[in-house]
Amino acid sequence: MAYADPAPQRSTPPSGRQRAVTAAVVMTAWVALLWLLEVIDAASDHALDAYGITPRVPGDLWDVVPASFLHFGFDHIATNSVPLLVLGFLAALSGLRRFAAVVAMIVLASGLGVWFFGPAHSVTAGASGVVFGLFGYLLVRGFVDRRAVDVLIGVLVLAAYGSILWGALPTAEGVSWQGHLFGLLGGVLAAVVFRRGRA
Repeated sequence: MAYADPAPQRSTPPSGRQRAVTAAVVMTAWVALLWLLEVIDAASDHALDAYGITPRVPGDLWDVVPASFLHFGFDHIATNSVPLLVLGFLAALSGLRRFAAVVAMIVLASGLGVWFFGPAHSVTAGASGVVFGLFGYLLVRGFVDRRAVDVLIGVLVLAAYGSILWGALPTAEGVSWQGHLFGLLGGVLAAVVFRRGRA
């Protein structure tokens, strides 16, 4: 009597609803973490602000990552929360592994842009660089991937949040336009690097 190995079963790709639920859970947890960190920062007399980026200080080069998760007060984090939640949700719908890679590239691009080109003796922190990066990513992803649905999403994102592009220009004091600009460029680059072929 002989036994045959069972045929390998292909994993079923997640449905649209499953992807939406996963994206919503991930982004809700991310924003909740940012608020928790700000509560800890306020309770510790703003000790976490030391992990912001001080441009061209060698020891602060490591802060390009944690700086994206910290904020200078609750008004600051409140400004970033809704666009981060919305844009992150839309970006995460294409899969968490791709989303994680895109966010990593945006965080590094935004943080390094601040470290190299930010004003001396300043300290920069906040998720707005990621917001700008996700905006740029969603704006061009559909054209790079040649997917009509993603092109439509990009158009809707432009209509809803297009005004933030002014923040990538040196138009306001006390605002890190360098982090915004390089975050935006990082998002566009991520759309190209992590492009996906047309189905």
